[in-house]
Amino acid sequence: MKSIDNNIFTAEESTMLRDALHYLYRQVKPLFTPTEWNNVRHYVHLGIRQGVYGRDSHGISQLLLSLEACRIVHQQVGLKQASVLTVLLYPLAANDVISRETVTKTFGEDTTHLIECMSRVKQLYAEHASLEDENFRKLLISMAQDIRVIICLIADRYVLMCMLNHTSDTEYRHEVTEMCRLLYTPMSHRLGLYNIKRELEDMTLKYEDRATFDSIAQQLQQTKASREAYIRQFIEPLEKRLRQSTQLKFYIKGRTKSISSINHKLQAQHSSIDRIYDLFAIRIIIDEPDPAKEKASCWQAYSIVTDMYVPNPKRLKDWLSIPKSNGYESLHITVAGPDSHWVEVQIRTKRMDEIAERGLAAHWLYKGIKSQGAADQVMASIREILEHNSSPDELMKDLSAGLYQEEIFVFTPRGDVFRLPKGATVLDLAFQIHTKLGNSCVGAKVGNRNVKINYQLHSGDQVEILTSPQQTPKADWLNIVATSKARLRIRQGIKEIENREAEAGKELLHRRFKNRKIEIEEGELSKLIIKMGYKTQTQFFHALSQQEIDVDDVLKAYDAMQQPLIQGPNEPLSAGQFDLKMANAITPDTNNENRAGRNDDVLVIDKNLKGLDYSLAGCCHPIYGDDVVGFVSINGGIRIHRCDCVNIRNLQQQYPYRIVRARWSGKSGSQYSITLRVIGQDDIGIVSNISSVINKEKDALLRAINIDAEGGIFHGHLTVMVNDLSSLTSIIKKIKTIHGVKQVERIN
Repeated sequence: MKSIDNNIFTAEESTMLRDALHYLYRQVKPLFTPTEWNNVRHYVHLGIRQGVYGRDSHGISQLLLSLEACRIVHQQVGLKQASVLTVLLYPLAANDVISRETVTKTFGEDTTHLIECMSRVKQLYAEHASLEDENFRKLLISMAQDIRVIICLIADRYVLMCMLNHTSDTEYRHEVTEMCRLLYTPMSHRLGLYNIKRELEDMTLKYEDRATFDSIAQQLQQTKASREAYIRQFIEPLEKRLRQSTQLKFYIKGRTKSISSINHKLQAQHSSIDRIYDLFAIRIIIDEPDPAKEKASCWQAYSIVTDMYVPNPKRLKDWLSIPKSNGYESLHITVAGPDSHWVEVQIRTKRMDEIAERGLAAHWLYKGIKSQGAADQVMASIREILEHNSSPDELMKDLSAGLYQEEIFVFTPRGDVFRLPKGATVLDLAFQIHTKLGNSCVGAKVGNRNVKINYQLHSGDQVEILTSPQQTPKADWLNIVATSKARLRIRQGIKEIENREAEAGKELLHRRFKNRKIEIEEGELSKLIIKMGYKTQTQFFHALSQQEIDVDDVLKAYDAMQQPLIQGPNEPLSAGQFDLKMANAITPDTNNENRAGRNDDVLVIDKNLKGLDYSLAGCCHPIYGDDVVGFVSINGGIRIHRCDCVNIRNLQQQYPYRIVRARWSGKSGSQYSITLRVIGQDDIGIVSNISSVINKEKDALLRAINIDAEGGIFHGHLTVMVNDLSSLTSIIKKIKTIHGVKQVERIN
């Protein structure tokens, strides 16, 4: 066992810690000046002494997690100082060990920006964030503005996956594994981080199906010697021929396919490992410094390989002529090796191999370029998918699209080239060109023949899209298309049509109510909509416009709901039986003392009140202790409003005879939902401080928090459950005392 202050490490963890520290001192330290490196060491040791880098509630060492994540972002991705500091220092920032100003002064604004993003992510994870959490989705979208933040997050989750075997919390292990499988593995693929993607897939299989993982690993070990002997038999004559026949500088390396990839192949082919001979991929890496000669060098090597071994033309994958959308460039061929076994050979240059190993986005950042066309396209696709999917299932389907697909390339009559996944249709291409073109697409001309919108395109097709102004998106189009962009645009188009039709249905209903001289109460209408089985008003009004429900039936149901609802064993008492003549002269009075002497004219609100139908108004959300007033609704019930409510003042002017004075009695007996608006300086840890203050209140519960920041100022909305006005007042006072908070107010 090894100890660093309050951390106790197992033998396996000690090895990981030693390797990580050794790498940081050899490879990462040169990124910093001596002064900067001393500052890094100082703050890390400060965090260790203050317990920031201890073990979390799941038994994961935060020190080891941070150091390993530093190694990953530099070694496997190639990012530099700001990204390394981000994964190392954000635990200190989140625990207020180091302030925003200190980070900026010591390491620069760029590092501060990345640390703030990572701190927000960590806070969401601490609050059990999931794909259904709208705040979590918004945060990912905001992070997608900077590729480095997503890469740092992927590295953090990757290291956590490696360390999950150190925790006995199986539920936590399942949560992390599922999130990686659904979100971070496909993100790694889209960014071209293939090494990380492969290892995430392997660890996911290991944690979710350990028996299958161990079985494949054992079989690989048993067949290792025979496979390596076969590969040597394949490589030796090829290497000799390349050196004799060309002037190319190259080296050949082999790599066993990942266990998850083998499992996928076994399931797809219904085969066994001993029948799969492309478990070992051969790579010819050419050292060609001149970019203009790269393709020619690769094709020269290709000619030697195919001259020695018979190729399978159906398995040729040319990503030299037109690279993949994530920047991947390589030439893949499958040839019949000794004993007629198929072997996959990949040919690429050192530059192409760097992109294949580290990813396009990381490659450009490593070269010091912040933006490059293809990298921007990748991030734009991630942002689009995150923004426009309404459910986690749709999000994962679109984010993972193309994970195991090949690509095709088609042409327009003008000669423009479009890249699409294999299986894409005419409709996919139409939406790829322009949304309006997709919405009005009725077919296409491929070559000299007309085809339907569901025609699957092939590489080399010349396609002319045909349109009609009468065409509109249809729901069954979702079963035709293969690209996430087309699915997103189709859903948007259908939703826009439904919204227009819903507006027509709403106008129809309001017109009929107006003809009957009935004033619609939105609250009552919402109750009716739910009672009739519709989840949203849009669905209800859309059904009205399509005549799925009859307007007269809605009117009858609404009239039935307006009948007085009297409950309780006591003698029935409706609001109309109050002395409304006296109430006619009463205005909303905020002075409790003035009302205290007139209890005989006041409605006393008590949790045990029976025989009277009353409810709290949704417009101003009154709570126990607020100065309140009642309004007699058309169904005989009473709505309780705050005296300072804008709506009750308007109602007082229009219907003074329906105003009833009211006050609270007894104890609260329940909690009320209140929304607070908070404005202040966007400091690290401000959200954590606000949450901590509320959670310490015995009679309060934080239900939701939504924070937006811009220009160093944050605007937030908090939903809090409180017992009464005094609890709310106490919370507001305490939030105002938090450093950085400028304004706190209750909103209706």
